[in-house]
Amino acid sequence: MKDVTTGPIKTRREGGILEVTLDRPKANAIDLATSRIMGDVFAGFRDDDALRVAILRAEGDKFFCPGWDLKAAAEGDAVDGDYGVGGFGGLQELPDLNKPVIAAVNGICCGGGLELALSCDLILASETASFALPEIRSGTVADAASIKLPKRIPYHVAMDLLLTGRWFDVHEARQWGLIREICAPDQLLDKAWELARLLESGPPLVYAAIKEVVREAEAMRFQEALDRITGRKFPTVDRLYGSEDLKEGQIAFTEKRDPVWRGR
Repeated sequence: MKDVTTGPIKTRREGGILEVTLDRPKANAIDLATSRIMGDVFAGFRDDDALRVAILRAEGDKFFCPGWDLKAAAEGDAVDGDYGVGGFGGLQELPDLNKPVIAAVNGICCGGGLELALSCDLILASETASFALPEIRSGTVADAASIKLPKRIPYHVAMDLLLTGRWFDVHEARQWGLIREICAPDQLLDKAWELARLLESGPPLVYAAIKEVVREAEAMRFQEALDRITGRKFPTVDRLYGSEDLKEGQIAFTEKRDPVWRGR
């Protein structure tokens, strides 16, 4: 196990799992400097072949993240400034991130904090978590959420949340399919690690193909995306179809045993 602290970001590495903790009192709001650090951390996760899964969490029980640091903005951080290689929070625009990321949400998760959680692939939330997109009240637009949310939950529900900025709890979030599991506060991190270990044991090349296909297919017609898969035109799919892991999966299935994934 290896723990590293870089300013407001702490990382813990165990096997193929990287835990990333946002620790920026009092509310874990993100300024430009923090966003750049997070981008470097997640780019390193992306580029390290030994790492399979990441967990994003926040320190404390009251706040996961309220998003953009308005105090830093008032002191000179430009809303269109340099957020780093991954865009806001290091994940929102990070290119070619083909590994699963789990969000473990505790407390208040609103504005850019909710957009950050939406940038993850799976979301677990504490019973005490609450969510909102309150940008409407500060005279701005929830940009990433306006793009993503209507594609993930019913249109009229998404528009309600965007246009009113109202708060909603974990049970409503679960109802709309935004979160995978509601956890007791003292079990949230354990549940996130349990899920991460399950994914760590899975086929990394398949995960990479799933993430690239899902990401790229958003802007394609169904047949175009399917043709690109069957024609091995996605780099991750081409790598998967020519891999030792594909052969291992087929052999293990016929031999009725668990496959041994090597990522090659």
